[in-house]
Amino acid sequence: MNRALDIAIAGFGLVVTSPLLAAGALAVKLEDRGPVLYKQTRVGLDGADFELLKLRTMVVGAERQGAGFAVDRGDARITKGGRLLRRLSVDELPQLWNVVRGDMSVIGPRPTLRYQVDAYDERQLHRLDVKPGITGWAQIHGRASLPWADRIELDLWYVRHHDWKTDLLILLRTPLALFGGTYRGKTGGWQQPS
Repeated sequence: MNRALDIAIAGFGLVVTSPLLAAGALAVKLEDRGPVLYKQTRVGLDGADFELLKLRTMVVGAERQGAGFAVDRGDARITKGGRLLRRLSVDELPQLWNVVRGDMSVIGPRPTLRYQVDAYDERQLHRLDVKPGITGWAQIHGRASLPWADRIELDLWYVRHHDWKTDLLILLRTPLALFGGTYRGKTGGWQQPS
């Protein structure tokens, strides 16, 4: 049933947001002629890698410049149009296709990078017991304005306690969360454990 709902919500979302996606894609292409989509390997259910899709909001090759994978407010690698796409979270809309493909769910912990997962302790690995999501419990409780450890704990709480009521609450609160902060210092709140 969850899979059917994911496909229905993501399919509907793709249809409804297609004009916004098209406008965002055009803005990306016109700004620097580079690729419209940014593809990045993330870690999903049971630790399996998948290719996450986003509208590109940074210069081509940004992960090999400056702070690497980390993004901070005012990061010079973010394009002019990318600032608006990020602020409105339009850059995340291609992930609806990740949901249709089955890599992600609409609701779940945000997918992280392999080097971050490699630093998880045994308890934190339970974050991978559910599909990653476009939005989730940590997103409605502060997004990247939260310290990394707090986001992990919120995600672990969700893994242990999620049900249809929690998922509905997350869906209802997500629009408000979109206008909160999306940056948490140079590492996005993540720190290498000591």
